[in-house]
Amino acid sequence: SERVLSPNADIENQKLLTNPPVEIRGIYVTSWSAGSREKMEYFINFIKKNNLNAVIIDVKDFSGYVAYDIKNSEVEKYGAKEVRIPRINALIKKLHNENIYVIARITVFQDPVLANSRPDLAIHSKSKCRVSGVRCQISSSTLWLDRKKLAWIVPDSKEVWDYNIAIAKDVGERGFDEVNFDYIRFASDGNLDDMSFSFWDGKTSKNAVIKEFFKYLREQLTGKKISADIFGLVTVNYNDMGIGQVLEDFFPYFDYICPMVYPSHYAKGFLEYQNPALYPYEVIKYSMDSALKRLATMSSSSSLATLRPWLQDFDLGADYDADKVKKQIQAVYDSAFGRTESAFGETKSA
Repeated sequence: SERVLSPNADIENQKLLTNPPVEIRGIYVTSWSAGSREKMEYFINFIKKNNLNAVIIDVKDFSGYVAYDIKNSEVEKYGAKEVRIPRINALIKKLHNENIYVIARITVFQDPVLANSRPDLAIHSKSKCRVSGVRCQISSSTLWLDRKKLAWIVPDSKEVWDYNIAIAKDVGERGFDEVNFDYIRFASDGNLDDMSFSFWDGKTSKNAVIKEFFKYLREQLTGKKISADIFGLVTVNYNDMGIGQVLEDFFPYFDYICPMVYPSHYAKGFLEYQNPALYPYEVIKYSMDSALKRLATMSSSSSLATLRPWLQDFDLGADYDADKVKKQIQAVYDSAFGRTESAFGETKSA
């Protein structure tokens, strides 16, 4: 039978994994799945059977909700708490008992909850605004939405940065071994010309804005393991792709950089392939080789980073069976210099 935890097990601070793995091989789990005892038993068994050692769990996802019972006045004021993982400390302890490295994922600038609660910190739609002089009369009804109908927060507000950092510090105190930051960029889909920013002057380069956030993040989370999710194409593009992500800007500030090198997300004609999704090995090998060569140009004193890509295990562009997943993994290990760490798998079942 399962051991009964003490009444205070969910509020006591937990320790990090005593012997964290040198090479991370993990899977992604949504907050809803993490809150299910049955699903977590399945994932733990899956990890053990497949020679994996890590799990990354949403603690704040695209919805903007924090998925556990965080004690934070701002989260509570904004109505941003939705307890999907009832006993998060106990879950971390259980995973650590299985020698599983536990990572908390936080979605940053895509945040509908904060945008609706604090319209002054959000991106707004020019076409929805009532204009008085040159200023847009903003409210929750004028929020700019992406193609998924999700609202975004301005990426250059220190108040927004501090809000997310407070959540990151809390999950660190609860025993998460690492904090992973996603959507740390400008919006990329939807009517981009319709966006109105209350902070950004439109003149400062987008990557300069995002890089300043990285610098602040590292300063506030000194000594913590932090990672960043980036577009897969950032590995092969040298401009900021209009979203503020330049690969070299990440290297000094993060322990791990996680490019989402999903072959299905590469455009027709990439490497002259009509459908890049059919060529998982070639796409990922090329992307990782490019990223590693760029990392090699950085001095060891100016770069903390290890590359750790996300891999595709969902059907888009092609049927992603076991063979295609294995080809992606092989491409990571075969990439130049052998300096990349292993990878996460974004799975259909999680």
